[in-house]
Amino acid sequence: MTATDLHRLTGAYALHALPDGEREVFERHLAGCEACAQETAELAATAARLGLAASVTPSAALREQVLRRITTVRQEGPGGSARSGSGRKLLRARLLSRWTLAACLAAAALGGTTVWQHQRAEDALGRAHRAEQGADEIAAVLAAPDARTRAAELAGGATGTVVVSRDLDRAVFLVSGMASPPGGKVYQLWFDDGGAMRSAGLMDPARADQAVLMRGPVDSASGMGITVEPDGGSKQPTSAPLALMTLPA
Repeated sequence: MTATDLHRLTGAYALHALPDGEREVFERHLAGCEACAQETAELAATAARLGLAASVTPSAALREQVLRRITTVRQEGPGGSARSGSGRKLLRARLLSRWTLAACLAAAALGGTTVWQHQRAEDALGRAHRAEQGADEIAAVLAAPDARTRAAELAGGATGTVVVSRDLDRAVFLVSGMASPPGGKVYQLWFDDGGAMRSAGLMDPARADQAVLMRGPVDSASGMGITVEPDGGSKQPTSAPLALMTLPA
């Protein structure tokens, strides 16, 4: 298995769709690859949050459909190779098949997603903890029973969501489709403490989609903002805010 193949396993690992051998190889890779550790933790945390946010009851025929499909899936033999071009295609197809079947069987065998939601949340927190401490804290906020969210449209078509857990006194900002800041600049997050802006950390300028654990406690903050600041950040905002959001109660 090549390094390129390992980088592609973050999604399957986050959903527990890897067999034992591949999981162990990927976990060794995860310990030394910061990018994969961050991506895996974000996928696991998102899966946990989505699981807690929605419940869908599958149709009565879903279980039978899944079991019928299993009998038609041809498994790759132990001598199969993932090093050639065709081998990589087989590997991707096999992983996608396992990923899909894992999701379908969870819904069909358990008779709904209520049990799946709690199991995924607990499992996701465990995976995130092994990946890195910061990602574990992100997952904890997203999966907190008292977590509340507020979403907003940002400049350039991006979307941002702030998730707040008052019990944990922490907040996470999730953004999708964020344009790169100007050269030498960075996006900085702020808590709004009654009109006084308190730094809540920096976003990664190289990532359009990311989850950021806002630095420091929520405390009495009623809102948050985003500004463009010089590389390294500022003690106080030096530009007009790109966005201002009221924190959920």
